[in-house]
Amino acid sequence: MIRINEDFLNQTTSKAKESERLRMNYNFHPHLEDPISRMLNAMEPGTYIQPHKHQTPDRFEVFLVLRGRFVVFIFNDDGIISDHYILDACDGNYGVEIPARIFHSLMSLESGSVAYEIKEGPYQPATAKNFAPWAPAEGDAGAEAFMEKLLDTVGLNNKT
Repeated sequence: MIRINEDFLNQTTSKAKESERLRMNYNFHPHLEDPISRMLNAMEPGTYIQPHKHQTPDRFEVFLVLRGRFVVFIFNDDGIISDHYILDACDGNYGVEIPARIFHSLMSLESGSVAYEIKEGPYQPATAKNFAPWAPAEGDAGAEAFMEKLLDTVGLNNKT
């Protein structure tokens, strides 16, 4: 039995803060070939997961907030935000399930945020994500400006 407690979340968050990417996964599934991928995803503000969808093969994805706050963005095929949702357990907004073929992204809104992520496996790096062609890749020069624009669009950017 793996116990998900405050100490476990703190360890994963500490690794995220030390990571260049400002995030850290802890995989519960022992093999990439498992039929269901389950992981903690500790993310700090400023990290960026390029909008993507799971298609070919079609896969759903679930995010459940364990600590902190996140915003989940849903986009149409042209890159326009069609929906967003704040994950915050303190407000009773615990999670989302995103169907296959839907462009989405997740951003942390506060330090120490940790989500439990579930998606269909097996994990195959070549087909796991279909990245949005209209969004910069993680680490690209335009990624930070893109993140700020997303937050501005939904009224969450404190920098403006």
